[in-house]
Amino acid sequence: MNSQASDVVAGVASRRGPLRRLYDWVLSWADSPFGLTGLAAISFAESSFFPIPPDVLQIALSVARPKRSFLYAIVSTVASVAGGVLGWAIGAGLWNLVAAWFFTYVPGFSQAKFDYVQSLYQTNALLAIFAAAFTPIPYKVFTIAAGVCSVPLGTLVVASALGRGARFFLVATATYFFGAAAKRFLDRYLELITLLLLVAIVAGFVALQFLLPVK
Repeated sequence: MNSQASDVVAGVASRRGPLRRLYDWVLSWADSPFGLTGLAAISFAESSFFPIPPDVLQIALSVARPKRSFLYAIVSTVASVAGGVLGWAIGAGLWNLVAAWFFTYVPGFSQAKFDYVQSLYQTNALLAIFAAAFTPIPYKVFTIAAGVCSVPLGTLVVASALGRGARFFLVATATYFFGAAAKRFLDRYLELITLLLLVAIVAGFVALQFLLPVK
């Protein structure tokens, strides 16, 4: 493993918590010839049940090979949206059978959160899914709830592609231009950055409603 990728592993390994071993396992793919395959698999699984976001592996791979940063972003986005479709299918067809397992064993799931997400779908499902796809909000809860609430699959795919694409290409752009320095910055501030950008996007939509003339 080169020194930059080693720095990535060391930085994540220093985190504390019950998911540390999973973080280490995810990052071990950065030193594997099958790193791209691992990234696709983790991006896909995270959209419905896997607890570790693909960003950590995408950053590690991109720091090691900056010229492939945008390829990693494409793979993360496509696989994540495909995983979101699986989450939607679980919610639409299997939720009554698997709900107890998700609430018991999958981090991020709780009855209260699930009920809240379903209430969001009564107002603006597209914006709710986009927000979850772009920010640290548990995206998997939204994909499965979308199936339970019969949100149109097209709405899920469009919102997920926009949100996941924006998030992963933000990571790719930073690592492409700034390398290891971007890794340290993203490790610390990625969640805050995505939240602030979401606030700016929503504020822009609200401003347009007031600035555009009413017809």
